[in-house]
Amino acid sequence: MNERHPAVKIPLDVLHSIGVISVIRAPSAAAAIGAADALVEGGIRGIEITYSTPDVPRVLEALRGRYGSDVAVGAGTVTTADQARLAADSGAEFLVAPGYSAAVAEAMIGTGLTTMIGALTPTEVMLAAESGADVVKIFPASLGGPRYLGALRGPFPDVPLMPTGGVSVANLHDWFAAGALAVGVGGELVSNADFAADSFAGVTRRAVEFAAALRASRESVSA
Repeated sequence: MNERHPAVKIPLDVLHSIGVISVIRAPSAAAAIGAADALVEGGIRGIEITYSTPDVPRVLEALRGRYGSDVAVGAGTVTTADQARLAADSGAEFLVAPGYSAAVAEAMIGTGLTTMIGALTPTEVMLAAESGADVVKIFPASLGGPRYLGALRGPFPDVPLMPTGGVSVANLHDWFAAGALAVGVGGELVSNADFAADSFAGVTRRAVEFAAALRASRESVSA
């Protein structure tokens, strides 16, 4: 492994500009890199490699070396303090946990990287925010949809929220209109079928569609 990468906290306005973070759960490191390449080709600039993927450090190192600061690369499904530290050493620029753990949150924040901690209920949002998370990941957001996210904005107007789960091209604008800082997208961008077929042409096509939907949403807001 290369020597430790310097910690860089991604500003929230940059995360908002990136807009869409693709969540990759791949069967191998090579497949994860292939999917990431296809996403970037289609215009997606946020890549999250989950710890359910084999050899996450190698994937992070490869993608950081390939794309530098042009693409935000992070580690997801962070469930232990060791995973947080290893991802940071391997070049991750942001860390995502599916839920709240005091020990994991402390380790994630201790890396100096942008930290996203998962929550669903108002109580969990409070815990994640109080822990020092930069962003609260609303997961699984499909359970409540954009209306639920909008409802959370009432008591938490200053907490940056990133819904993950249930985000599609068709409802992308609704999530941002409800107050999302950015969105996390899993199978709608990279599916198990893509990995089974060992072909990522469909990933690039869907990435183009998501990138276009993001531009359209931003243009409708500024119009």
